[in-house]
Amino acid sequence: MARAKLTFKDINLTVNAPVGARVIDISEKVGTGIIYGCREGDCGTCMMQVEEGWNNLTEPSVVEHKALQENNAGRHQRLACQAQLLGDVTVRPA
Repeated sequence: MARAKLTFKDINLTVNAPVGARVIDISEKVGTGIIYGCREGDCGTCMMQVEEGWNNLTEPSVVEHKALQENNAGRHQRLACQAQLLGDVTVRPA
């Protein structure tokens, strides 16, 4: 199975995670500062800032895109519950 390095800048931790894993699932396992509410992409609570590797995440779904717009997200902000790893990424809570 392909792996990717996911770095959580807020706790200075890098983990090897399976490609296709959602950022929120890994975040929850290692105890980062990314909080979440619905895990569905509706609430926007799990907003994160992508520091590096923006192109190594799946494209935002229609639901995520709507939530990002409603929450005035910046260009490199994503929802951890929706973003899936394609390669190495560095994130922090937004």
